[in-house]
Amino acid sequence: MHRILLIDDDTQLGGPLAAYFARFDMVLEHCLRPSEGLARLAQGGIDAAILDVMLPEMDGFALCRAIRKDNEVPIVMLTARGEVTDRVVGLELGADDYVPKPFEPRELVARVQTVLRRRAPAVVPKAAAADPNVLSFQGLRIDIATRTVVRHGAVVDLTSTEFDLLLLLARAPGKVFSRDDILNQLRGHEAELFTRAVDIVVSRLRKKLEPLDGIKTLRNAGYTLALAPLAASAGSAA
Repeated sequence: MHRILLIDDDTQLGGPLAAYFARFDMVLEHCLRPSEGLARLAQGGIDAAILDVMLPEMDGFALCRAIRKDNEVPIVMLTARGEVTDRVVGLELGADDYVPKPFEPRELVARVQTVLRRRAPAVVPKAAAADPNVLSFQGLRIDIATRTVVRHGAVVDLTSTEFDLLLLLARAPGKVFSRDDILNQLRGHEAELFTRAVDIVVSRLRKKLEPLDGIKTLRNAGYTLALAPLAASAGSAA
């Protein structure tokens, strides 16, 4: 049973949402203040967080930044403001999705379920044998089944959007994907993507893959994965 943390100063919101989430085998905990939410996250056991943008102590963007310092828990932002700039800021800070207020509880549940499905457990698989669900490159290993990325033996914590972008590039190393190609491939997810967001996600992914120089930018063309695949990678010749 997944445990979800709601950080929202609306005292009337937690109870009804908790009852609704319970119908989908999810436990919803409610914290009214960011400091309480950060303390609860530090205790562990939270599978996803829902953050309101308008909060006391600090706004949801500052809270998202604080969480991302040492935690890659999936984050869904709640906001009454629907401007593109807000969505850009959320993506820059590592949010996985956005739900504008007012919202239907079923939509929020669907968004949370989606980010939970797309988020990899931070576990390195013990078996490293040839596996059709594994893409292997020089210094990088991508397990599609568990959505785990390992760089030089260390697990890399990626948001679901970052993982999906990396997987898109990794399935066709050397192929150049334009921004429109990436948008068309990833827009089907609940998270809204737009042209500037692609550049933001690529930049964030690049930093997390360092010191690997894996993603190349081709001016006026797009992006490509510039890592050499290993023979044991999924889809490679036997």
